[in-house]
Amino acid sequence: MDNRISWIKISHHQVGSQSIVEFQNSIVNMNHKVAVFRKEHFNAAHRLHNPDWTEEKNQEVFGLCNNPHYHGHNYELIVKVTGEIDPATGYVMDMKVLSDLIRKEVLDRFDHKNLNLDTAAFANLNPTAENIVVVIYGLIREKLDPKLELQVRLYETERNFVEYPI
Repeated sequence: MDNRISWIKISHHQVGSQSIVEFQNSIVNMNHKVAVFRKEHFNAAHRLHNPDWTEEKNQEVFGLCNNPHYHGHNYELIVKVTGEIDPATGYVMDMKVLSDLIRKEVLDRFDHKNLNLDTAAFANLNPTAENIVVVIYGLIREKLDPKLELQVRLYETERNFVEYPI
């Protein structure tokens, strides 16, 4: 009996028209780019303010986000890492390693902090969502294997989010 079958007659020993061994060998011998994602959450306060502008101009441009007593967000962070599957591990990247990297570089630095007052990154940089996502990208990119691609998405609210790079 031919051990190649069609998709319609799939068994646990077959994948498409290939045997499991043929399929496994094709995975090992081919370059497969895959994206893995890690979702995290952090809370932070900030104030959008340009010190070169008058209070009136800051209020006009930033509105409620210019509150001198700050305001906070429950940020959702999604980190996407893309790369080739390592034939030895079957991973693009060990998700525990990615989780630890995000915790160390982002969460420990920004969670439950006032971004304007408590972080070096935003001492002289307006902590807009756009600037926050670029800073987070830089912190993670610096520690990530150069052969891996990185993209960061940051939700400031359920409906407002930014992504870098595009």
